[in-house]
Amino acid sequence: MHEDKIEAQIGTKAVWAGEKNHRVFNASQVPVVVSCAYTYDDVDEWYDVALEKRPGHIYGRNTNPTVEAFEQKCAELEGAEAATSFATGMAAISNILYTFLRPGDRVVSIKDSYGGTNKMFTEFLPNVDVECVLCDTEDYDEIEAEIAKGCKLLYLESPTNPTVKILDIERLAKASKAVGAMVVVDNTLATPINQTPLMLGADLVLHSATKFLGGHADALGGVVCGSHELVKQVYHYREITGATLQPWDAYLLLRGMKTLELRVTRQQTSAMKMAEYLQGCDLVDQVNYPGLATHRHHDVAARQMRGYGGVLSFALKGGMDAVRLMLPQLGFANRAANLGAVETTYGPARTTSHVECTAEERAALGIADGLVRLSVGIEDVDDLIADLDHAFAYLRSRI
Repeated sequence: MHEDKIEAQIGTKAVWAGEKNHRVFNASQVPVVVSCAYTYDDVDEWYDVALEKRPGHIYGRNTNPTVEAFEQKCAELEGAEAATSFATGMAAISNILYTFLRPGDRVVSIKDSYGGTNKMFTEFLPNVDVECVLCDTEDYDEIEAEIAKGCKLLYLESPTNPTVKILDIERLAKASKAVGAMVVVDNTLATPINQTPLMLGADLVLHSATKFLGGHADALGGVVCGSHELVKQVYHYREITGATLQPWDAYLLLRGMKTLELRVTRQQTSAMKMAEYLQGCDLVDQVNYPGLATHRHHDVAARQMRGYGGVLSFALKGGMDAVRLMLPQLGFANRAANLGAVETTYGPARTTSHVECTAEERAALGIADGLVRLSVGIEDVDDLIADLDHAFAYLRSRI
């Protein structure tokens, strides 16, 4: 295949990108290379590789051929010059923040970020004298005012987890560039199938690769994509601190990414149907899905995204008491702290995305105990809706 001569579509890139130069012995797949170190007969060549004067590998904490193939695939899907990977999504997030922030710096972000990310802003970064300002996610005037006061880094997440709010990345990136701030976007829920933040003005885009990129809930990983200059700095911090993606996980993520477009296309088609079903259910207070015309940020999502993703959330009347009754009745469901898998996964925010937060912190973020995150799988959507029907019928019989 002459992928270097054809501007392939993203579904084709998901299959082929990053793999051509990493196959050996005429294999049709990228191998799992598990060597901790790499040997050289020529000590001068060894030295040049160590100094990155020529391509090659020295030590597994730094680089690995299987991992490199995964990074190249991610970079191409995001339209980035380079990418570097991590053991988990949170390692990717924390490594970016600690690479670029210094005591006295100021970060502007939103209140609706993932719970682990929120902890970075409320607990860990303040410990090293980094000022963290968390704004109302829907108040652009507040966000832009805080950026204008002085900002080293703007951190965004869109769609947010688990409230599925949408931020106007292009607008906020312009405000950040006006003060010379770096823009970082967590693109985990959107995936590069639906959104490319670098094209909207972001400097770095990250993923918890554990989620949609891998898609099979069997490998942990994180990845950061951007310019060669910025990625090299993040890579250097990671190679020293050691949050390295392992080759077997990289292989599983590579294998999963081949079907990324197929999975996401199916998942978001089903998610739309399930959101519409939930919107008409008398036991549901609220449905959060940007594909719905009633979603507060639907217009922004329609403008900057190519699809609305496979994650939604809904609030049950009756709060956690209702959740306790309903969730065990679901048959086609994993009740787990994960998303993006081929299996449909349900979980209350208090035990998934924001388990690190106290009840008071969740309330301050507008996350009710009855809020359930639903990551739609690739099952037949009629079966998934029938499964919900059954669970809701049971809930009605108990209230």
